[in-house]
Amino acid sequence: MIGVVTALFMVGAPTAYAQQAMSSPAGPHESGQLSQADFKMLTDIRVGVIKAALQLTPEQEKLWPAVDEAIRARAETRYRRLAALRERLNQPQDIDPVQLFRQRADVLADRAAGLRKLADAWEPLYQSLTPDQKTRLRLVTVHAIEGFRTAMENRRMEADVEDDTDFWDLPH
Repeated sequence: MIGVVTALFMVGAPTAYAQQAMSSPAGPHESGQLSQADFKMLTDIRVGVIKAALQLTPEQEKLWPAVDEAIRARAETRYRRLAALRERLNQPQDIDPVQLFRQRADVLADRAAGLRKLADAWEPLYQSLTPDQKTRLRLVTVHAIEGFRTAMENRRMEADVEDDTDFWDLPH
């Protein structure tokens, strides 16, 4: 049980770190743009937490590398997608709604393919998990989702405050 509590605590750490990095003022780190090294560190923590929570048997350890690789590949794809988006947003351009829809469709298709690969990697390992391991995996997953949801809500609230501040700063 202590291992599960520790794992849940550690799952919150990447979210808190990302949230802190995103809410700081100025520079790449300070403006919420995690470096690739930071993003990799957060992925390492997330993978470590999941593995620690599962407490895999030697037989299950043989199935872990596919899951590890799929998690890391998906994280790397996400980092590249966010970096490309950040770059596009920094370039002045006319918005072509049709092109925007097509690009969004391509991104969603890529995300769906990555998620399918992740599910395919998880399936053999998940089938081998004991009921206790499945419960721990659900706890870690739910906690991570709640942490990400909280971080997103905080980012939205910060954006709302910035929007309100910008409105009131306008000369009348």
